[in-house]
Amino acid sequence: MTHRLQAALTIAAFKLFAALPYGVTARLGDAIGRLLYRIPSRRRRIVHTNLALCFPDMDPGKREQLARDHFGHVLRSYLERGVQWFGNAERLSKLVELDSRIDLASCAEHPTIFMGFHFVGIEAGCMFYSMRHPVASLYTRMSSPLLEQISRTQRGRFGAEMIPRNGSGKQVVRTLRAGCPVMLAADMDFGINDSVFVPFFGVPACTLTSASRLASMTGARVVPFTTEVLPDYRGYRLRVFDPLEGFPSGCVEEDSRRMNAFLETQIATMPEQYYWIHRRFKNRPEGMPPVY
Repeated sequence: MTHRLQAALTIAAFKLFAALPYGVTARLGDAIGRLLYRIPSRRRRIVHTNLALCFPDMDPGKREQLARDHFGHVLRSYLERGVQWFGNAERLSKLVELDSRIDLASCAEHPTIFMGFHFVGIEAGCMFYSMRHPVASLYTRMSSPLLEQISRTQRGRFGAEMIPRNGSGKQVVRTLRAGCPVMLAADMDFGINDSVFVPFFGVPACTLTSASRLASMTGARVVPFTTEVLPDYRGYRLRVFDPLEGFPSGCVEEDSRRMNAFLETQIATMPEQYYWIHRRFKNRPEGMPPVY
């Protein structure tokens, strides 16, 4: 299959999911996820490993249900990329509720880092914000050049500046100093460079220090945000919190601890929606055995 044909088929599939009623796409994704959960797989083992490490005292039956619900949310989020990447602005606006503790227009007056986390709804929240305010967003390169090309183009279709994560430091600093806020997520394991090991649910987790370092260089305030998938297929809620006080502190390790502690409080409100399917503990401190 040629690259051009692959691109055409992938875009056609996303446009189909965008054309379907949101509730139909969401239910279909949830059903597929729950079906795939029944099949033993590497991803299912990763989810179970993460949940066992982070919630060792949780009843096994409850943990099993959490893993099943998570698979439904993950596959649903993939199908919902259709409306997020190819739906029109009016339709996407109707799907997202905004709950912000700050005046978002003020971000043009003060350097602002929006610190996001990998909940399944993060894409919808970022897209919604980019329709209303100037913003730049850090993204991680994908293993599939085709999917990366589509995602980069569609994520930026409302004017968001897309900045690749690797080697982006100087560009991000320029963007912040020019008065454009930057969205980034630092809760993934991207290797030990520019990272520290700090607790995540009591487990040492290789945690990026980018939010702390960029805030120190630019004087930017750090504003956490989450996007929740609402029940009953009602869409999403983008929640923007108050800026973190005393952040950065001058100690990247302490800032990273605070970031993970904040994330833990948010996971407690919607544990099935966090990306447990990723290898959060891929890198381990010296002397500690691998877990996957």
